[in-house]
Amino acid sequence: MGDPLPRTLGALIRRSALAVALTVAVSGLTACEPVAEGGFSLLTYNVAGLPQEISPVTPGTNIPLISPKLEPYDVVVTQEDFDWWIPELDVLDFAEYHTRLRAQTTHPWATGQHPGPAAVGIDGSDPERPMPLVGDGNGILSRFPFDGADRVPWEHCFGSADTSDGGAADCLAMKGFARARLTLADGVEVDLYTVHAEAGRTAADTRMIAEDFDLLAGYIATHSAGRAVIVAGDTNLHTRPGHVMEPVHAPIWTAFLADTGLVDVCVAVECQDPGGIDKVAFRNGGGVTLAAHERRLETDVFVDSEGRALSDHPPVSVEFTWTLWA
Repeated sequence: MGDPLPRTLGALIRRSALAVALTVAVSGLTACEPVAEGGFSLLTYNVAGLPQEISPVTPGTNIPLISPKLEPYDVVVTQEDFDWWIPELDVLDFAEYHTRLRAQTTHPWATGQHPGPAAVGIDGSDPERPMPLVGDGNGILSRFPFDGADRVPWEHCFGSADTSDGGAADCLAMKGFARARLTLADGVEVDLYTVHAEAGRTAADTRMIAEDFDLLAGYIATHSAGRAVIVAGDTNLHTRPGHVMEPVHAPIWTAFLADTGLVDVCVAVECQDPGGIDKVAFRNGGGVTLAAHERRLETDVFVDSEGRALSDHPPVSVEFTWTLWA
């Protein structure tokens, strides 16, 4: 597939600034002057870091293969990048996946291990939020500095290890979202969210995934008010027309975008799978304009030597440019 970085980034930046200026001019407003411009590549990837014993792929082999393939991307957000903090899990090979995923990357800024349930207010007393075994699996790697990630678990979950309950074992991990404030350049900040939502298809799962996105929207309203924002990750929202879950999932995503002022990247650019669950959305703010120019499924990059996918999710990349206005 070649180098995922744009070949004509300068042209993209100039085109982005021109498009914004024209939009402002057409609206009858006085256009501000751009004082800085730049660009970056973003990758969101559910790396399928489940224990080998229950994984549909082979993470013990694949995680080390994924690691060097993350290098070309300026910002990487991951899901199922499970660290661990229950000592008993040390006997499982996946306790080292988190470290192996980063072993061949050189991004200067990266999130560390989840601090554990007590640090985020989970004590296991709520039957709809029992004590999880592992962290949230949300990770960030960046070539831009960020101030450390705030981690927020979903308030409820459904699904135990015994999937006869119809769930997707969501309660075994502390799924939720993490936020980091990226500094792309002096005065250019973007609040970045990596998300992993409830996965099951039961009525309880649907109720909780709607609650999840209400919680995320409220958090953005409080902690990212007036700021540029990117939300990326495994939403588990099937919004492809004709999908069995589309009638109930599409309104959740639509309401979330409306509540936050975010735009789905697949509205801004042409997408191969506009209804896929691995999504990216963005908005402008704080004097920063973001523009998406290309979204790709990197399915021919993240494969093994025989062409087999390294995860059961497609890696999704987006090329962004930004403009800072006076």
